[in-house]
Amino acid sequence: MKYSAIILAAGSGKRMQSSVKKQYMEILGRPLIYYALHAFEMSRVDEIVLVVSPGDEEYVRRDIVERYGFKKVSAIVPGGAERYDSVYEGLKAVGGQYVLIHDGARAFLHNEIIERCIDDVERYRASVVGMPSKDTVKIVDAGGFVVDTPNRALVWNIQTPQCFETKLIREAHALLQAHPDSTITDDAMVVERLTEVPVHLIEGDYENVKVTTPDDIRTAESILKSRGF
Repeated sequence: MKYSAIILAAGSGKRMQSSVKKQYMEILGRPLIYYALHAFEMSRVDEIVLVVSPGDEEYVRRDIVERYGFKKVSAIVPGGAERYDSVYEGLKAVGGQYVLIHDGARAFLHNEIIERCIDDVERYRASVVGMPSKDTVKIVDAGGFVVDTPNRALVWNIQTPQCFETKLIREAHALLQAHPDSTITDDAMVVERLTEVPVHLIEGDYENVKVTTPDDIRTAESILKSRGF
């Protein structure tokens, strides 16, 4: 079996309030995207497809992939206008029977999560990492009034990687390209809405969060130091 990973690093990172794109900002002396690449490089994933902002391909190849010696990166491709467009471009380049799709801003991925993804997706065809919500969640109407309070035991916060049989997710994304839907925010929703395959949730890690705002930098440094970086 061959396993592919797509790492998404095509965002602008506006909430980071920096002149440097978030994925290239240095944390502990290395660009943010380094840490997701390192996790997959050290795993049993066979290849990595890196999706970057159009025009950044040569910079990423020279200053990140070659500089840090990432051998599993098989392709660096330009992303699209929306997240799902970027995923679709990445899917065109993968060669594995299964694919793990990961946000490059989630710097705290570790091999135990990757292993759980691989084991689970072979059984269920669509497996998504997340964690049970620690907070009570409210559903509100357009006016901001509460209309429902879901059972917290059934509410999960979704993370990445999101893992799929490649044929399944590629066909689902092709349908989405034919009928774009701006309300779709992750790959699990693509499968939920455009296929009949149920998505299985597996536990990730409460530390597997996205680096999004300047306040997250200090948290990132602390977590990465605790892991030996």
